[in-house]
This record gives sequence, C-alpha cells and structure tokens, in this order.
Amino acid sequence: MKIEVYSPTIRRKEMDAVLTALVEDKIGPGEQSKFLIQTAKERIKFDFCISLRSPVFALNLALKSLGLETGQGVIISALSPAYYFRVLEEMGLIPLFSDVQSSSCCMDRESIEKTIAAKPPEIDLRCILIHNTLGYISDTAAIAELGIPIIEDCSLSYGTAAAEGETASGNEVFSILGLEEKDMLTSGGGALLYSHQRRDGSVLRGLGDLPPEYGLPDMNAAMAVVQIREGTKNLLRRREIANLYTQSALRTRHKRLIQPDRKGESIEYNNYAFPLVIEKGVKDVKAYTRKKDIIIESAFDNTLIANGLVTPEQCPAAYSLSLRTVLFPIYPRLSASDAEKISKVIQTLP
Repeated sequence: MKIEVYSPTIRRKEMDAVLTALVEDKIGPGEQSKFLIQTAKERIKFDFCISLRSPVFALNLALKSLGLETGQGVIISALSPAYYFRVLEEMGLIPLFSDVQSSSCCMDRESIEKTIAAKPPEIDLRCILIHNTLGYISDTAAIAELGIPIIEDCSLSYGTAAAEGETASGNEVFSILGLEEKDMLTSGGGALLYSHQRRDGSVLRGLGDLPPEYGLPDMNAAMAVVQIREGTKNLLRRREIANLYTQSALRTRHKRLIQPDRKGESIEYNNYAFPLVIEKGVKDVKAYTRKKDIIIESAFDNTLIANGLVTPEQCPAAYSLSLRTVLFPIYPRLSASDAEKISKVIQTLP
C-alpha cells in the first residue's frame, strides 16, 4: 500500500462533531461558527475575527479593508499560492514579486527592500502580503519596520512560534488562517480572518453583516473546533516524526530548510511538512521512493513561480527551490511502522 504525502488528520472526534451538526435544523453559518471563533480566540488571542467559506474571500476582504485601490502595488513572495495572483488581478492591484531566503523559503526584510528598490516609481506600494510557506514564518517584526501594512497568511504555520498556540507575530494588520484540505488545520474548507489590534479589529467590524453565502457553514466549523482542540497533540506527533526523519536526513547530502529566528528569538517549527532540498537528481529521488511505495511531491507545484507567473530571473532563489524541493509524508495519523519505513528510505536516498 502506497504512503501518500498528504493525509488530512480527521479522526472519530471530527466525524462525530460533523454528524452532530448535520442532525441539527441548521447547517449553514450559525452557532457552530460563533463557537469556532470563541475557541480560536482562546488560542490565538485576536481582537476580532470573521469566519468565511474560503481563504479567497478572506484575502479579498483583507485587501479591501486596507483601502487598496486599482493600480496600487502589493509585494508577494514568488512561492505564494497561485490564487493570490488571480485575487490581485481581479481587484486591479499590481503584484510585486519578492525572492526568498534559500535556507528557509521565506521573504525577509532584505529581499523585500530589493523589490521596493526595483519597483517602477509610478506604482504606489500599499501592502506586503506574507505567505508562511510550508509553515515557516518570516521575521515580521523586522519587515514591519519598513512602515508598510502587512497581511500575514498563517494557513500552514499554526503552531510555529515561540509560544505554543501563537500563529502570528502581532506585527500584521490582518491575518488569515485557512482551513482547507492541505492547511495545518482543516475543516474541509474555509478560513478565519482576524486582527490582533483593536484599531484594526474595528475595521473588520465595520464590514457589517456579510451575506450568509460568505460565512463558514456550521458543519465545517464543528470540524475546525475539534482540530483546534486536538492541535497540541497533533503538533507533538509531528515533532516526533520530524525528529526521526531529521536523523536520517543528516546522513544524506540533501539539505533541510531552517526556520529563521525572529529578532534573536528562537522559533520552533510546527513541522507542517518535511521538505528536503535535493542536491541533484530530483527525478531519481522520486523514482526511488516510488519503488518503496512512498509518494513524494514537489513542494512548490501550486505556487506563482511554478505556474510561470514569475520568471526565474526575477526570483532566482525561489526558482531553484521550486525545482529541487520535495516533501515527504508527515502527518499525525502516520503509523509508527510507516514513519520508520520512510526514515530508512530517507537515509538511503540517491
């Protein structure tokens, strides 16, 4: 039986929560969505939050809440999800592409400053949109010193922080926590849009009552509540598996990505993924693992640069990572025997 690279962590508790929501009279946005926001607030400590059906809605509303207008610029990483481009395009905003650190796949202040220096003078830069790629987080405190409003997408980085449960730095204006199938927490779809500061929260409050078609249905919200409650246990299991894989990876010529520190503060990675940057021969590595019934995937297939929306010359570090980085299966439901098998395969990679 093949071991796939992704598998949503859905257990009996999540199923029971969804079934309970289904037997109630109302399954659209309602009390469960409100309870999800209350549960999330206990962990994330935000000021105000909206639950939505899609991270696309969340990004659109976040950009609109900043008051961005047609023709204004937004800095995004070349390794951001491809849907970012469509959202910006539909809003008439201009994406300005930033390269990343080759050691972490994150934008940093230096890469952003290079993007600012290279932008056409007629473009009014109004926002930095940070996607925490593969769960690694940028030093947003340093980036915030540039004085440009930040939107931070924490969909993959829940649990990556100095303190357990934190998902953002507090330096952003708005944060997005996606709940899609391959996000760190999943409800089968949806997102939370929130702000840490009261001033920014008042902007979200000013959106008023959104149409019910924007809201997160209760059966999805019920699953997300359980995901948050089980989050600590799942993070611990990911850490155990990652430690096992790391010991094997150290015996190879291939490199791990590293979570950068933030203002001298040591940050613990949430182990959303187990990426390896292959020195050479990605096709050979994929063929080798497939023979062992282990499926690995290119880490950045669904990104801007992989979809040809950014040229290699614009962002060479991101382009190199997109060609050479692969993901190995790591999820809490992975059995001990399968984790041991994958660890042995990593150790013997060509």
